[in-house]
Amino acid sequence: MPEGPEIRRAADALEAAVLNKPLTDVWFAFPELKIFEEALIGQKVERIETRGKALLTRFSNGKTLYSHNQLYGVWRVVNSGEAPVTTRVLRVKLQTADKAILLYSASDIAMLDDEQLVKHPFLLRVGPDVLDLTLTAQQVKERLLSPRFRKRQFSGLLLDQAFLAGLGNYLRVEILWYVGLAAHHKAQDLSDEQLDRLANALLDIPRFSYNTRGSVDENKHHGAIFSFKVFHRAGKKCERCGGVIEKTMLSSRPFYWCSRCQR
Repeated sequence: MPEGPEIRRAADALEAAVLNKPLTDVWFAFPELKIFEEALIGQKVERIETRGKALLTRFSNGKTLYSHNQLYGVWRVVNSGEAPVTTRVLRVKLQTADKAILLYSASDIAMLDDEQLVKHPFLLRVGPDVLDLTLTAQQVKERLLSPRFRKRQFSGLLLDQAFLAGLGNYLRVEILWYVGLAAHHKAQDLSDEQLDRLANALLDIPRFSYNTRGSVDENKHHGAIFSFKVFHRAGKKCERCGGVIEKTMLSSRPFYWCSRCQR
C-alpha cells in the first residue's frame, strides 16, 4: 500500500501535468458531480494537497475536489484525448490542452467549498500530515504526550492516521528501528531524550523517503537514497548491531525489528 511519500510523489506528477493550465474538458462519473463540469471549464488547478491518502485538488474558482483512493483508486497522467485501455472504471477526468489526469476506481469523491472542507468527516478525523513542512518536531512531541495518544502502543499508534497522516507500515517499521524502540512501547514511558528522537524521526524519515527514494545524489560518495534497514529483511543481519532481523504480525500488518537493539 502506498504511504505518504508515494502519495505526495503521485500528487507531484499530477501537478506537473496540469498545474495552472486552463481546463478544456471536465468529466465526472457520479451524477451529483455533473453540475460542476461546465463551471470548471476554463478554470485552473492551482495546487494539489495531500492529507494522508486523500488528495485535495484546488481550483481557481475556490472549489476543491476531495478524493480518497481507498484500496483500489489510482490517478493516471495521459496525453489529452488519450483513452487508456484498462479494466478500471473511470471516475474523474480533468483535461488541459496537452495533458489530462484521470482518476480510476475510487468511490470517495466530493466537490467542496472551504466551509464544507473544514467539516468533512475524514479531514476532521485525520491528523497533521508528516510531509507538511509547517509541522514541527515539537508539535509532534506534544501529540505523542497528549492524553489521546500517550498510552497507545507504537505498534498501533504509528498506523493511526488520526495521530499523523501519511505514516504506514514500512514507515512504522523503519522509524522504530531508527530510534531503537520496540513496538510495545508507549510515549508515556519514554525519557525526554527518547521522545525528542522519536518526534524528529517521525518527520525526518518520511520526508527523506519522499525526497530521495528512487533517486541518487551523484554528489555524495554513496548516494543519498532511502533504503530499508529492516522492512522485508527478515533473517538478515541488522546493520546497526549485527543481530538478526525478525518478523511477526502487529496490528494485522507484518512487522520487522531487531530484538537485540530495539529495546
